[in-house]
Amino acid sequence: MTTETGAGQWGCSLALAGQMFGLEVRVYMVKVSYEQKPYRRSLMQTWGAEVFASPTDRTEAGRRILKAHPDSQGSLGIAISEAVEEAAGRKDTNYALGSVLNHVLLHQTIIGEEARRQLALVDDYPDMVFAPCGGGSNFGGIAFPFFADKAAGSQVRLVAVEPTSCPTLTKGVYTYDFGDAVGHTPLMKMYTLGHDFMPPGIHAGGLRYHGDSALVSQLYHEGLIEAVAVPQLETFEAGVLFARTEGILPAPESNHGIAAVIREARECAKSGEPKTLLFNLSGHGHFDMTSYDRYFSGQLENYEYPKEAIEESLRHLPKVG
Repeated sequence: MTTETGAGQWGCSLALAGQMFGLEVRVYMVKVSYEQKPYRRSLMQTWGAEVFASPTDRTEAGRRILKAHPDSQGSLGIAISEAVEEAAGRKDTNYALGSVLNHVLLHQTIIGEEARRQLALVDDYPDMVFAPCGGGSNFGGIAFPFFADKAAGSQVRLVAVEPTSCPTLTKGVYTYDFGDAVGHTPLMKMYTLGHDFMPPGIHAGGLRYHGDSALVSQLYHEGLIEAVAVPQLETFEAGVLFARTEGILPAPESNHGIAAVIREARECAKSGEPKTLLFNLSGHGHFDMTSYDRYFSGQLENYEYPKEAIEESLRHLPKVG
């Protein structure tokens, strides 16, 4: 099996599954996360996977990127290109994707189904549901079961939360694009910043993806769900507040959902309107202490991707007749 990973959680999942079923697993890990999250890499290796910092010189896609951008920090789109290329070139190898695709979001909906039942045990129901959104699996996993209720008449609001540095839903366009950086995948209609979009090296590697799930994109395009973008410093501030309140240290990706919930809770405090706010705590941050160290020492900064850079990337979208 070959796959890509950003934050490393999906790569760890596939590495463990491969170990259980006797499959060799190769993981192309986005280079910036490979360096920021070394213990995720170590965990994958513990379970027997080979892990490479993408872009690599192992594939034509990786070599092409490195020739054009020798200091490339990588992206999920590039890592997907490398993993797909290797699988396509070997008869004994298959590729697995950890987000974006319909079946992945369907599998993830166990999260939302459990949340609905847990809330029912205390006779409650959310007014709003939040989740971090990169490719869409975290958001779709918790939001889609509630969307079924919304389609049946519920007034629940579903909010996808993304980084201001990779604002796929909030600043992208809804069109056909490749799911990877060099065009190995089929074209998908989705919100995209352009398949060769290169996000900055923020500490939420799982959210650094140029596109979004076709299902999430369609729902957003039709105005059935919402999206907000949150800057990096606000997300870490939210994560620290959550840890000091709940004793659980969230992953940088999860901090995005928490930050949006805190914004809404503060609005409720001002207005006096009571709301039940549900969010997806999608991962712990125990392997992200380097990121928190940088936050505490003032080394992190906000980054809002320039409009001009997004427009330049969008010029390279495939022409669809």
